[in-house]
Parts: sequence; structure tokens; C-alpha cells
Amino acid sequence: MDITQPRARVTAQIAAGILSTGIALAVGHAVAGLVAPGSSPFLAVADSVVDRAPAAVREATIDALGTADKPALLLSLAGILAVMGVVIGLMERPRRPIGSLLIIALGLTGTLAAVTRPTAGPAWALPTLVGTLLAVVALRLMVGALFPASGGGTGGGPGDGPATGSGDLASATDEAPASRPGPDRRRFLVLAGSAVAVIAAAGATGVAVTRRAADALAERTGLRLPRVLSRNAAAPVPDGVVPDAPGVTQFLTPNDEFYRIDTALRVPALTTADWRLRIHGMVEREIELDWDSLTSREFLDRIVTLTCVSNEVGGDLAGNATWTGFPIAELLAEAGPLPEADMLLSTSVDGWTAGTPLEALTDGRDALLAVGMNGEPLPLEHGYPVRQVVPGLYGYVSATKWVVDWEVTRFDRASAYWTDRGWGERGPILTASRIDRPAPLAQLDPGPVVVAGTAWAQRRGIDRVEVQVDDGPWNEATLAEEYSIDTWRMWSWTWDAEPGLHTLSVRATDSTGEVQTQTRQPPIPTGATGWHNRTFRVSGS
Repeated sequence: MDITQPRARVTAQIAAGILSTGIALAVGHAVAGLVAPGSSPFLAVADSVVDRAPAAVREATIDALGTADKPALLLSLAGILAVMGVVIGLMERPRRPIGSLLIIALGLTGTLAAVTRPTAGPAWALPTLVGTLLAVVALRLMVGALFPASGGGTGGGPGDGPATGSGDLASATDEAPASRPGPDRRRFLVLAGSAVAVIAAAGATGVAVTRRAADALAERTGLRLPRVLSRNAAAPVPDGVVPDAPGVTQFLTPNDEFYRIDTALRVPALTTADWRLRIHGMVEREIELDWDSLTSREFLDRIVTLTCVSNEVGGDLAGNATWTGFPIAELLAEAGPLPEADMLLSTSVDGWTAGTPLEALTDGRDALLAVGMNGEPLPLEHGYPVRQVVPGLYGYVSATKWVVDWEVTRFDRASAYWTDRGWGERGPILTASRIDRPAPLAQLDPGPVVVAGTAWAQRRGIDRVEVQVDDGPWNEATLAEEYSIDTWRMWSWTWDAEPGLHTLSVRATDSTGEVQTQTRQPPIPTGATGWHNRTFRVSGS
């Protein structure tokens, strides 16, 4: 590359800006491996974007991208930083360090994002500050090789020209070579190569951030769940809980198919040796548990359906699993909540919080501090090593993953992550039903067609499901056997399909007699409502 040519020098400027930005991120990520994974400037900024995004934006993103929302955010942020790197390189001059000032501005943004994380300490500023300093040094050196200082003569050097470089090129051709030396190609290539080496070395060092996840995963692979005595085992699942029809939803959701919705851009990496749970606040006795003191207790297995408040009508953000855990009510009883307390504020290791009505944890329902899921230790992305499972409440007020802190308090004294953003305070799960088969837009033949699906109303149970064809009468579906009021219930109905385009709708009635409302309501602030429907074309006879 002949960097004395205008286009080549602009390309070199762009490379200098991108490499300098890369140094800031890579070095910051590497230093974060020694401080705390969350202090990585890239991850801290991404986490802050998630925290500060309006609830409506978050819901629209989940609706459009589903569980791909987090990778999409990280890729978008990487793209923005790459563009910033281009601008930084083009704006930098030896005597007008505008690019360096932009790097410093980005560094201040990253530092602020890191130190304001819920679990941050002063040391969390260090990764971004070190990365920013090295990035500025690298940029100054590389741009210095492209625009050497003038050796004599009058007038400003190339660094004094416009940021676009047009004035620089004109003045460079007017000056004598002796008074205005050209770019130092060899020096620039050495510096650029060194920058690449720094980024590669920092990236290799930064695996300390991901090594913790590898350690947790390796531990999980060999971990044995606490033994569950036969008297504490979940009741067997009867044969009749699933309709006899192909393509219906499984009663138990496999771990790798269970929905995951949370604010964690990277899965927290906790080992059992790291884990602690502090119980404090409005209690008679403060308690701190470690893994051994928790798992030495008598554990239970319970089958519970979890539902995300972000679930749209007919959505798949619901799952049913066998959870292994210890009753939350018994732990709270050991701490002795004061009579005026009415809320448990639980905190994840990454600082996320949920406010759960204390009554829902002590009224006899199977609220668990869970360590297992479908007979295995919790998957990392589902809260390993310890999480909460509370029947009847949406996850944003109850299902804290990677839980490390319980504060017994009151709703009028404390608030949690999503309630601070306008969501409902207590989060009871609404009655819902959906059509699972036939598949959307399926081409059907005339005659008998089995329509099947799921319905749920945790803590109340489902007593009736009805299906409507177009604007016709409601037809009662056959309910599969109910396992418990805390799990979803399967249903089926045989439709004598006639040729044409038809829309099927479904509604459920819970055990209190309340019929699922037709009124459409988005998830914000208390959960989506409305009848699920699907449209099918039935071919001619």
C-alpha cells in the first residue's frame, strides 16, 4: 500500500481508527477478566442499553426477534463502534486530535456504564480507563506516521488542514519535500501490526471472562443433584395428560427447548463454591446460606409451568418442567419475617431484582429455591446453580435466576427492576390458551381435523376450553387430565373441516368461572390478553 497516495492514506486513517477502537475494547475486556466480567466496557455499555431501553422498545424487540434479541444487540453495538472507529481515524490529526477526543468520550461513556452497574465497585472503572489510554496512544502514533511533523518552512503542517484531508493533500503538493516529509509507510505498518498483535493478545487474555463460564459448565456436568426421598417426589404424570394426536405439545418441556427471557447479555458464571444467599431486611434473624448448607436439607421435586409476562397471545414463552428445590417458605420461616413485611426483594448476581409478594411464598404453594430442572442441574442460562420458581406469578416478579440476595421488605419501601419501568407490581398470571396444531397457515384436507393446544391459569386451573370456527358457535373441547393447578392443561377438538378459508379461535375458562377475555391487550403492564386464533385453508373436495 502506497500511503503517499490520497486514497491509500484515507484507507490507512480508517484502519488506524478501527484498530485503536479495537485496542480499547480488547484491552478493556482482558483487564475485566481480572476485575469482574461485567466491567468489560463493551458488555457494560450493552447492559446499560438493555437497562435503559423503554419497556415498549424491549417488548417490540422480543416480539420481532425472540431469543435472538441479545445477539442482535451485541452485533448492532459492534457495528456502531466500527463506524465510530472509521470516524475517529478520519478526524484525527497530529495537531488536531479530534479522533483522540472521540475515543476519550467513548471511554468516559464506558466507564460510567461500568461503575453504575448494580454490583459495581470503583475497580470497575479500571478496564475502560486502561483500554482508552492505550487506544489514544496507538491512534496518535499511527496518525503521526501518516502525517509527519513539518521539518521547516512556514505555514501549518498537514495536521492543521481540514478533517477530510483535502486541504492537507493540496498543501503537501505545494511544499518542497525537504520542508514537508511524506508519510512513513514502514513506521505505519509496524505500528498497525503491533496494534493487531495487542488486540490478539488482549483477546487471548480476555478468555478469562469466558473461562469462568467454562468452569461453571464443567462443574455442572459432573454435579449430582441432592437426593429426593420418595415422599418428596413429584406425583407421576398420568398417561391421560396429553391428547392422543400427532404434533401436540409435550407435557414436559425439554431443557434445551425451554424459553429463556432475561436481561443478561452474558450468562453469569457462578460455581457452587461461589454461591451464597443472604437473607436480611425485616427479619428476626439474618441468615447466609452456602451450597453445602442448602443441599444438606430435604429437597422436593415439583412440576410447575412458568410463563413470561412478555408472552404475546398464542406465544411460546411458557414452559413446563420438573423442578428440584427446597421450599422457600421454610427458609423464610427460619429468618422470621416481621409481621409488617409484605415483599421479598430478590437479587441476581448481575444485579437484576424482582419483588415478590411475601404471601405468594408462604401460602402453601410449591415455591422453590431450585437447583435442578428435569432431573439435571439447572442449565447455566436458566440460573445455575440456584434460582427461584414460584407458581402463579409471571417471572419478572418471582423467577430470579442466579439468585444471591433476599431482602424481606415492603412494597412501599422498595421496588424492583421491571416495576421501576412501569410494569405491574404483583404479576399474577392471567388465564391463557393457544392453538398448537395444526401449524399456522397449514393446508388441510376436508373432513375430520384434530385441533389441539394448551391452556393455563396457574393457581386456579383450567375447567373448560372452547373452539370457534369463523363467527360460528363455540364448541367445547376435550380436556386432557389435569396434572395440577400449577401446570398447563392440554386440550383437543375434532373439526369437520369444510373447503374454504377458515379462522379458528380458542378461549379458556378457569376454575373460578372466569372466561378468558376477547379484549386484546399488549404485555405491558400486566400481561397480554385476548383470544388466540389461526387461519387455515381447506382444499376443495
